[in-house]
Amino acid sequence: MAVRIQPRAQAPAGAAATAHPPVPGRSRLLRELPPEERPRERLAARGASGLTNAELIALVWGSGAAGRSAVEMASEALAAHGGLSALAAAGAVELESLPGIGAARAGQLVAAFELGRRLLADWPTGRFTVRTPRDVADRLVMQMGRLEREELRVVLLNTKNQVLAVQTVYQGNVSTALVRVGELFRDAVRQSAAGVILVHNHPSGDPTPSPDDLHLTAEAVAAGRLLDVPVLDHLVIGHDAFVSLRDRGVAFERPGGG
Repeated sequence: MAVRIQPRAQAPAGAAATAHPPVPGRSRLLRELPPEERPRERLAARGASGLTNAELIALVWGSGAAGRSAVEMASEALAAHGGLSALAAAGAVELESLPGIGAARAGQLVAAFELGRRLLADWPTGRFTVRTPRDVADRLVMQMGRLEREELRVVLLNTKNQVLAVQTVYQGNVSTALVRVGELFRDAVRQSAAGVILVHNHPSGDPTPSPDDLHLTAEAVAAGRLLDVPVLDHLVIGHDAFVSLRDRGVAFERPGGG
């Protein structure tokens, strides 16, 4: 006996999203979320400040993978690293090891975090005046605090303590045995700087000055007197903190030569 097969009825237009409801227990993709719960719609309604860290990362990625939404993947990445600060410090290879991230998403996240660091470290348009050590630290802690190797930078100032430039002088081991003190003043002399502030980081995260830091500072202050380019301070940067050697009682030249 022949069996007659009934043709499958076609779903009405616009019913595709509801024809196959999400399977219980399965992660929902962004397109399956109500519009008011999607990061882009929430961004338009609330602004960037109204989004969670996971939602902002999801917007950077744009899409999820393997049945997980971008928000869920971002939440898992944040949890795996213990928060946003640690995630921002992770390298591309480390991020790629997370499930579903891959090289492309890892690269997007590394680039986004680096742009954030550069923005925080960027000096405002025009001449920025340094009044306290924190004025410098606020712009360099985020950029230098998580570096895997030491860097020594020199902030060049004019007679009004306005920043002329920030120059990276050394990368690697910053110690009196390896640093040529004259190099600290090379750009200061070329740009006729009226004073300088030294800044370097401790990759260990502890900004406590070492004996080498104090020795280097003393030599730099002495050289600055000879060159008539006073050293006004030396900041040591840790992961999320800094130490001003001037505030610790180390003798420096006073602004204006006093």
